[in-house]
Amino acid sequence: MRRRVLGFAAAMITLAGVMGCGSSSSPQDGESSGTTRVRVGVIPIVDVAPLYLGQKKGFFADRGIDVRAVPAQGGAAIVPSMLSGQFQFGFSNTTSLMIAQVKGVPVRSVANSAASNGKVGGDVTCVGVAEDSPVRSAKDLAGRTVAVNALQNIGDTTVREAVRADGGDPSEVEFVEIPFDQMPAALADGRVDAAWMGEPAQTIAKSQGARVIASPFAQTDPALTVATYFTSAELQRQKPELVKNFGAAMTESLRYASAHPDEARQILTEYTKISPEVRQNLILPAWPAKADLPSLEKLAALSEADGLFGEHGKKLDLDALFG
Repeated sequence: MRRRVLGFAAAMITLAGVMGCGSSSSPQDGESSGTTRVRVGVIPIVDVAPLYLGQKKGFFADRGIDVRAVPAQGGAAIVPSMLSGQFQFGFSNTTSLMIAQVKGVPVRSVANSAASNGKVGGDVTCVGVAEDSPVRSAKDLAGRTVAVNALQNIGDTTVREAVRADGGDPSEVEFVEIPFDQMPAALADGRVDAAWMGEPAQTIAKSQGARVIASPFAQTDPALTVATYFTSAELQRQKPELVKNFGAAMTESLRYASAHPDEARQILTEYTKISPEVRQNLILPAWPAKADLPSLEKLAALSEADGLFGEHGKKLDLDALFG
């Protein structure tokens, strides 16, 4: 596992060197007539609804930013893509950003995103199993296959914690990588024993008979900061006003989405293909304006115990990364 983590980190560090050649200020930023076009790497899940909602409401345009959201599979893939210049900003789970920092990759969180809503059995992610599965709770996942969207990340780390808290052996869980939108089918077809799913995947799976047996985010910490929006230290240095304005627009978007959940649900039609029934029934995350540092400290400790930070990385500085 550690060899794979170090390989991923080495790739990101190589890309960080590419970033120094000036990719963050290239003409692809689309600066014209006082407007700066930025590409934002995102995952097509409910967590990023505020970004699309803020774009529609003009929160970014009001600050001279033309946002273009670009789908990706996970935060672990968005980090190197942003450093190579494909994106100016990105959405990432907090574990991926921690791994990047301790490996020397120059990333900075610039705005909060999603958090657990704290409801066990009704959180924005769950571990689901087939209706006839013998798995009844998290401890039963030991010795079984569990789908996650990206290996060695916030998904498998929090699933392990749920298994551990339930009295099972987390080292015996086998994780396999499957995109969120393919998880309901993989579960129904029996290709995996369980799936750690975000929304709308978990609601789709439940409509097909899947049962929820764990809520890893809420069980790890009811206020868990799950993801944030980030940029490179290079862009922050070159264009501090752009970074400041993006963060302000994103924060306004989070507050608006929190106050207007029906509009947040409706905006899903613009970047996912889900039925009105699924859209109405899916579970929303919390969208706090600020990250919860104690929850990040706990997540960092779990990630370190899992070996995600390697043996010779830099010391993790949560204040510098998320402050």
